[in-house]
Amino acid sequence: MPTPRRRAVPEEEHDNHERWLITYADMITLLMVLFIVLFAISQVDQKRFEMLKDGMAAGFGHSSSPFQGSQAVMPEPGTQPIAPFDPMDATAERPVDVQQVSQRTPESDLADRYAKAVAEVNRLDGLRRRIDRALEKHGLREDVRMKIDSRGLTISLVSRHIVFDPNVADLTPRGRRVLDVISPILDEIPDQLDIDGHTNQEKVKPKYYATDWDLSSARAVTVLRYLNERRGIDGSRLSAVAFGNEKPLIDPADPRAKVLNKRVDVVVVSGADDATRALFETVLRERDRT
Repeated sequence: MPTPRRRAVPEEEHDNHERWLITYADMITLLMVLFIVLFAISQVDQKRFEMLKDGMAAGFGHSSSPFQGSQAVMPEPGTQPIAPFDPMDATAERPVDVQQVSQRTPESDLADRYAKAVAEVNRLDGLRRRIDRALEKHGLREDVRMKIDSRGLTISLVSRHIVFDPNVADLTPRGRRVLDVISPILDEIPDQLDIDGHTNQEKVKPKYYATDWDLSSARAVTVLRYLNERRGIDGSRLSAVAFGNEKPLIDPADPRAKVLNKRVDVVVVSGADDATRALFETVLRERDRT
């Protein structure tokens, strides 16, 4: 009897336990390439930097340079060389003193703004004195109150002779006289003029208007039209604002409040920037102390 043939058992494959080295080597190679790229883009062309520095210095007149701000410094298209400043040329624009600009401090900026605020307050005060003298000359000084604040110079028409009769928005003859006196002075200055209409503090319904807002608006427009149509002040400088009874001139508890709070304010709006106008009150307080 033949002996049964034994089935061949396949050999077990040998596991490659070192395949991780291939992945590791790939990762190391990629990291090396990454760092080479980073290193390459981080390098500054020192030669070109020195050329640019010398050209800029020569352009600002601080030192001589063989390049003299020429195209060799910045060859890229669309750039312009910096022309050297000739101190003997009176028509040439003076270059910016980089060192002086770099030495600016918040304290020096504040000092500049304060000086501008002082100059603007002095200008507005000079305007106030001119108006005061003109009104005094015509016997109308007591018909107006004036003050300087962060808006500018406010000229309040407060006299009982000027304020409008109850419930109406028509100027009295004396009110027109006051506007005739101050309008030539206002016409000479370039400032914007805000015409603010006010009623007194009593919240009652006007006889001929729906609300205090309507009445105060009508009074402001009446003064605006008089300045524009009768006195020739440019309409582009004028604007009318209604405040109703929301902004009394004096405390409503004051016995004079009913008369004085019913008024029209002509505001000479200062053209100074907001930072300068914010210092007006400080300047005025300092002036009061001296």
